[in-house]
Amino acid sequence: MEVITNYISGIDPSVSTLPKAVYAIWWTTLLIVIVVVVPLAIGLLHRTLRAALSIRRYFAEMLEAGIGIAENTGSIPELKNTITVGVAMVETAGRLDEHSATIANLLATRAKEG
Repeated sequence: MEVITNYISGIDPSVSTLPKAVYAIWWTTLLIVIVVVVPLAIGLLHRTLRAALSIRRYFAEMLEAGIGIAENTGSIPELKNTITVGVAMVETAGRLDEHSATIANLLATRAKEG
């Protein structure tokens, strides 16, 4: 650590070891980075954040819709029972029709007899 401290203390800031053109290039590059690259990066990050928040909101809406669909389609298995009951009702209606025809014939016969 002492070696580094001695080296840094031995540097004279008034002595320029590089040509002025190198310093000009460095300052120009730094200025371009500060004026162009940093605002561009901030803008792109902001767009990315907005898109991510929109995606998050859309996922929340999709989850809500999916839960609603699942709740509304939960009774679909009961349709099987409804169909079974409907078939039984048709059979019962057919038997009632047969029996009512028999009863009608019987009553018609009795009416003719007297």
